[in-house]
Amino acid sequence: MSMAHTLALNLQLMITRLSTLFLRTLREDPADAEVPSHKLLVRAGYIRRAAPGVYSWLPLGLKAVRNIEEIVREEMNAIGAQELLFPALLPREPYEATNRWTEYGDDLFRLQDRKGTDMLLGPTHEEMFTLAVKDLYSSYKDFPVTLYQIQTKYRDEARPRAGILRGREFVMKDSYSFDMTDEGLSESYAAHRRAYQAIFDRVGLKYEICQATSGAMGGSASEEFLAYSDNGEDTFVVSTAGDFAANVEAVQTIAPADRPVEGLPEAVVHETPASETIESLVDWANSAGVNVEDREVTAADTLKCMVVKIDDPRVVSEDGTPVGPQLTGILMPGDRALDEKRLEASLEPAAFELASDEDFAKSSFLVKGYVGPRGLNANGVRVLADPRVVAGSSWITGADAAQQHVVGLVAGRDFEIDGYIEAAEIKEGDPSPTGNGTLRLARGIELGHIFQLGRKYTEAMDVQILDENGKRAVPTMGSYGIGVTRMLAVIAEQLHDDKGLVWPVEIAPYQVHLAVANKDAAAMEASERLVGEFEAAGIDVLVDDRPKVSPGVKFKDAELLGMPFIVILGRSFADGIIELRIRGGENGGEILEVPADEIVSRVQELIAAAR
Repeated sequence: MSMAHTLALNLQLMITRLSTLFLRTLREDPADAEVPSHKLLVRAGYIRRAAPGVYSWLPLGLKAVRNIEEIVREEMNAIGAQELLFPALLPREPYEATNRWTEYGDDLFRLQDRKGTDMLLGPTHEEMFTLAVKDLYSSYKDFPVTLYQIQTKYRDEARPRAGILRGREFVMKDSYSFDMTDEGLSESYAAHRRAYQAIFDRVGLKYEICQATSGAMGGSASEEFLAYSDNGEDTFVVSTAGDFAANVEAVQTIAPADRPVEGLPEAVVHETPASETIESLVDWANSAGVNVEDREVTAADTLKCMVVKIDDPRVVSEDGTPVGPQLTGILMPGDRALDEKRLEASLEPAAFELASDEDFAKSSFLVKGYVGPRGLNANGVRVLADPRVVAGSSWITGADAAQQHVVGLVAGRDFEIDGYIEAAEIKEGDPSPTGNGTLRLARGIELGHIFQLGRKYTEAMDVQILDENGKRAVPTMGSYGIGVTRMLAVIAEQLHDDKGLVWPVEIAPYQVHLAVANKDAAAMEASERLVGEFEAAGIDVLVDDRPKVSPGVKFKDAELLGMPFIVILGRSFADGIIELRIRGGENGGEILEVPADEIVSRVQELIAAAR
């Protein structure tokens, strides 16, 4: 057998043919799909539902995920990170040491082996990385070190939705830096930040780097990479000045200056029938001739008093037992709704719930619709306020009696505040915390999150390292995560059209989708030669060689599957012309007629330009 024959045979073995590919495309959206990525990935045969929040990866989908993994690997290796792999099935003890066996609550998949030993399916691996460093390293000379893995995680989401955007099983890249100094941690954090930008830029995503809260992870500095998406679960803000972006949970309200109380009129209680809502209260005030600084009353002049129950595990009685849920008043201007995510982030690690009818019934001083801060103060209920409720500010609020409100209640004179809290909604047009421009709201999907954890986990796991002076020291950590399978869905959310998926070159399972729309034997033979030329040029090709499928169906499937370039051998091939359809990028939607002997070089140029 000649060398040329052997090469041709090997090239032919590399060809992926639609006639044999394990694939079935669907014309209708799946009944449970709500967002474009879910609909298109199922219809195009990339994923298949196995259980709620759990999906099988079919050949095309798996190939795309592996391409994302490779990009992540390349950029992580470029900053000196080293890859390892921990098991998904983990022992309970390390998670007990950090209290996360309990803190994770119902989100944790817990199980027992045949001996009754408690185990879990890993939701995240801080403990395992920390223990690995503790077991293997003992000297400052071993540091810094950054370790990462690309591995399946498990979280028992209460309401898994949107396909692989929020599932109960997902692939994640998680990495951890270990440094002996805080300055070293800052350098590791900055390196990861650059790597993440490189990853998301390579796949053409539109995103923002947003200030974030650390939540249950702990630590100090924290940023989220949020991809723009109308279907996103996260709300974030961007300053019109371009110098600030943040998750709404991390936005700090600019507090006005305190005001002098001297000369302010005394608070007056009024009968206010049927005024349980802010809207009805404002209507009453304006109909009764109440003015604020010589103008009509607006909702911003009223003070909401929300009553919640806060359960803070850090608050214990004299014998050390948790005191349990405690009534708390949350004060905010009446033109603002309560943002439960912001409140939750502000209270972390405490949990909260709104006071129930039963709670109101047990506390006679709580009158629904008419709760005021004076009644809370008088009955020993802790009061937390929005930063706008500054000393000397005057409000219209509940008078702690049915059908009554008080006008001119002044903070610091008539009622006291125990602390401030970020719990009110952020609105479009609010001033930016930087003092430059105003905020605009956007919806997004979290792609990645980076934290400066500090020593929370190394202290909990008792990691002791000898420093350069021979003394024991505790290394400091950074934690950095990317949702790999989620990223595939986010790309599908941002990069699709009304015909189907539109993959960027580096993510696409194949760069070229070659469709033979001409039943002529010469066209079929030419397609085989052409595929060999593409493969020899390092271009991955998917060939639609199905003999009994109409050209129209082939074109629809090609557009649905989303490869960047569709090469069609149709009627014009008899004249030496091949049709080239460009699916995405700057030239997306363009259709070119290319001489047959130039098609490979033309596609090479387009791929190089897209990278």
